[in-house]
Amino acid sequence: MAEPVTEEKSQQNSESDPDKRSVDPSSGTASEAVDLETDSVNEKSLLRKLDMHLLPAVGILYLLSFLDRSNVGNAKIEGLASDLGMTGNQYLTGLTLYFIGYVIFEIPCNIVLKRTTPRFWLPTLTIVWGIVATLMGIVQNLTGFFIARFFLGVAESGLFPGVVYYFSMWYKRRERQFRVSLFFGAAALAGSFGGILAYGIGFMRGTVWEHGWRWIFILEGIATVLIAFGAYCFIYNYPDTAECLSNKERSFIHARLASDSDATHDERFSWNNVLRAVKDPKCWLYGLSFHTMSLPLYTFSLFLPSIINALGYRAATAQLLTIPPYAFAFLTTLTVATVSERLRQRAIFIIGSAIFAIIGYIMLLANKDPIARPGLSYAGTFFAAGGIYPATALALSWPAINVSGQTKRAVANAMQISIGNLGAVLGTQLYRSGDGPRYIVGHSFALGYLAGNVIVSSLLYFILSRENKRRDEVAPEVEEVGHLKDWDGDEDPRWRFQY
Repeated sequence: MAEPVTEEKSQQNSESDPDKRSVDPSSGTASEAVDLETDSVNEKSLLRKLDMHLLPAVGILYLLSFLDRSNVGNAKIEGLASDLGMTGNQYLTGLTLYFIGYVIFEIPCNIVLKRTTPRFWLPTLTIVWGIVATLMGIVQNLTGFFIARFFLGVAESGLFPGVVYYFSMWYKRRERQFRVSLFFGAAALAGSFGGILAYGIGFMRGTVWEHGWRWIFILEGIATVLIAFGAYCFIYNYPDTAECLSNKERSFIHARLASDSDATHDERFSWNNVLRAVKDPKCWLYGLSFHTMSLPLYTFSLFLPSIINALGYRAATAQLLTIPPYAFAFLTTLTVATVSERLRQRAIFIIGSAIFAIIGYIMLLANKDPIARPGLSYAGTFFAAGGIYPATALALSWPAINVSGQTKRAVANAMQISIGNLGAVLGTQLYRSGDGPRYIVGHSFALGYLAGNVIVSSLLYFILSRENKRRDEVAPEVEEVGHLKDWDGDEDPRWRFQY
C-alpha cells in the first residue's frame, strides 16, 4: 500500500529538493497536487513547450542517424559497388556488418546513458557516427567499407533506445507513444531527404572523383558532425535541471509524472534491475514485436532505390521516385499514432498497419513483369511504406509504456532494439544483385515477417489483457506510483499494462 504522505515528510522533502515543492503536503495524492498547480501552470501549454524543446532536438539527431545508415542504398546506384570492386553479395555483407555492431553495443550504450546524461551522451554518439559516415566517403577498398559500416553501427546503436528511455523521464505513460511515433517519423523524413540530397549530390560526379557516391557520404557526414556539436546546447537532461523550465514548471512536471510513473523515483543503477529485464518474458516479446518489423523496415529503406532502379528507371530518376513513398509513410505514421493515442489502443493498430504493408508486398510479388508494368510495383511500395512505418513506431513504444523501473525500462528498450535488429541482419542478405527486378526472396521474407508481426502483436494483446484481468482480482490499480515507497516496478500487482 502507499505510504501516507505526512506534513512532516513533505516538508522534509521540500527542504531537501527545492524543485519538488509543488506537491501540497495536505494532499494525499499527486492528482490533487496537479489540480492545485493548474491555476499557475497550464498543462496543455507546458506540454506544447516540452514538445517544442525536446522533439525537434532528438528528431533531428534521429533523422541524421537514419540518413547516415540508409544513404548507402543511394550511394550504391551512384557507383559505390563498381568503384570498390564489389562482386557477388559483398555489398550485402557490408550492410550486415552495420547491424552486427548495432546489436552488440545496444545494451551497453543504454547503460552508459543511465550512468551519464543525455546532454553528454547523445551528441557525443552523433559526433562519432558523423565522423565515421564522413570517412566512408574516402574508403579505397572493400575492407575499408566493411570496417566503416561496422563502426557506424556501433556508434548509432545508442540513440534510439536512449531517446525512448529519455522520453519516459519527461512524459506520462499515455503521452509517450505519440512522442515515440513522432520521433520515429524522422526515419520516413530521412528517406525523403535522402532521395532529394542524393539526386542533387549526384550531379557532383566528375568533381574530384568519377562518381558522386563519395560526396553523398562526405557532405551528409560533415553536416551530422556540425549539427551534433550544436546539440550539446539544445539537448536537455531531465526536468530537474532543464534551463528552459521555471521552478513552478519543474514542480508541476514532477507532480504529474508521479501521478502515473516511476520517473520521479531516485533509482540508482543496479545489475539486479538489469537482470529483471532479461528474465521478463514480456520484454523478449516486445523485442520480437520489433524483430518482425525490422526486417521489412530496413530492407525497404536500404533497397528501395535498387528496387525502383530495377524497374527500368535510371539512377537519378530512381532517387527522386523514392521520395513520395517516404512522404506517404510519414503521413500514415502521424495519422495512426494520433488515432491510436486518442482511442488508447496499440495492438489493433499495429496489426492493421502490418496488414496494410502485406498488401503492398502482395502487389510487388504478383507483378510478374515489373519492367513492363512498373506502376503496379511502384504502387506496392506506397502500401509497404504506409504500413511498415506506423506499425514499427507503435511497436517500439511497448517498453516505454509498459515497463516500470527506470533501469529495467532502459535495458528493455535496448533489448527490444537488439533483438529487433537481428531481423535486419537477416534482411541485409535477401535482396541479392541477381534477384531483380522481382526480388522474390526478399519480398517473400518481408511479407512473412509482417505476418509474423500480426501473430506476435495478437499474442501480446492476449497476454497483457489476461494479466490485467488477473491483477484486477488481486489488487486495485494504482496509477500514482511516483508516491509509493514500496513500489516494485511493473511486477507489482497494482500496475496495469497498456495494449
